Amino acid sequence: MRIFYYFCGEIKIIVMNIERDLYKELVKWKSKKNRKPLLLQGARQVGKTWLIKNFGRNEFKHVAYFNFEEQIELKQFFEITKQPSRIIENLSIVYGSTINPKDTLIIFDEIQECNDAINSLKYFNENAPEYSIISSGSLLGVSLSSGKSFPVGQVDFLTLYPVSFKEFLAQAEPKLYKYINSISEISPIPNIFFNQLIEKLRIYFITGGMPEAVKTILKDNDINILQQVQADIIKAYKLDFSKHIRSSDIPKLDYVWSSIPSQLAKENKKFLYRTIRSGARAREYENALLWLKHAGLIHIVNKISKPSIPISSYTDVSAFKVYLLDVGLLRQMSNLYPEIIKSGNNLFSEFKGAFAENFILQSLISKFGNEQHYWSSNNMAELDFILQYKNTIIPIEVKAETNIKSKSLISYSNKYNPNIKIRYSLRNLSFDNGLLNIPLFMVDYTEDLLSSIK
Repeated sequence: MRIFYYFCGEIKIIVMNIERDLYKELVKWKSKKNRKPLLLQGARQVGKTWLIKNFGRNEFKHVAYFNFEEQIELKQFFEITKQPSRIIENLSIVYGSTINPKDTLIIFDEIQECNDAINSLKYFNENAPEYSIISSGSLLGVSLSSGKSFPVGQVDFLTLYPVSFKEFLAQAEPKLYKYINSISEISPIPNIFFNQLIEKLRIYFITGGMPEAVKTILKDNDINILQQVQADIIKAYKLDFSKHIRSSDIPKLDYVWSSIPSQLAKENKKFLYRTIRSGARAREYENALLWLKHAGLIHIVNKISKPSIPISSYTDVSAFKVYLLDVGLLRQMSNLYPEIIKSGNNLFSEFKGAFAENFILQSLISKFGNEQHYWSSNNMAELDFILQYKNTIIPIEVKAETNIKSKSLISYSNKYNPNIKIRYSLRNLSFDNGLLNIPLFMVDYTEDLLSSIK
């Protein structure tokens, strides 16, 4: 469906289907020689169900969709037998016709509601690998961390994150998207493109990457509707607290969740339990933090004591920072009204650059993996992130403005003499004396830029 929308003085034609980069990974999964059942992880409302249904419609003749949250009776099929043939017979009756493995994608949605169904994936992989099965669930990470029986080594994994700025740009401004994808060397971007990209990034900081929020602003250009959409998403997350954990733990989870904006508003963004509430201690709230992490609602970034390989060997689990899954939800929870977009680049530096840091981390996690780190030296210097790229340790600094002075990066460089450093900022693309300056809007192209450095 094509629709018109007006934003920042321009009228555009928008096709309201947000293409996700993960679609290509699903296509690769389908064609794998030794394909296993796939578990698609991701937080609630990041678009998992839409993506796999769309993939099924495009790549298969038929899609057999089953939802364990809506169709609780399905659980019995997996409780009474472990044989894939009998399970398929019963599912075919519900589906309405015989499920043909040659042309049908089977989708098990909200599979975390049925542990026997998760366990059955082992038997499908061993005894009926001809069936194409994708399982998904908004709290799948929580279920997998619970210690229940799990088919280790018998499934493939993918994770879907909120819509990235790259994916947003492809929808909001196809010509700019085409231009930024054409960049093949590290050199300054012409101002006519640079300024437009900054403008689109401001919009993204308001909407964030939740698909419904993105579609709302592109389709309706209505701030009030956007606010309601984001508020409803946050409300749905809180409902999960009450539905899936013990009632005695709900207040702890709510305290931790609600404290994150204030945690990030500090100059030193290290997570402090006393910020949650007076007298709070780690042993009381660490389980709540882990639940939020496994649900995909937060990212935990641990400090490292030394930037060496393997970086995991130098992790200090007692010192960490906590970020939200989405910069738009962070804005909503911080009670920053979308009108702040009119204040220009001040949006990026609000809350001491927390929005810019959260935005950069979202991309780093989606591109380089969920285990990211930061570096601190006796509270004298601190770098926002440390990236292990192949066999190279890369220090990362995030600047939400054009002011790029940094004692911390200088301190780190003097101590460890890294071959390459990355700074994300509002300055133009450049590479000088080992420092790669990447404009904030190009964070999704970090790996491409690193690969281009000889």
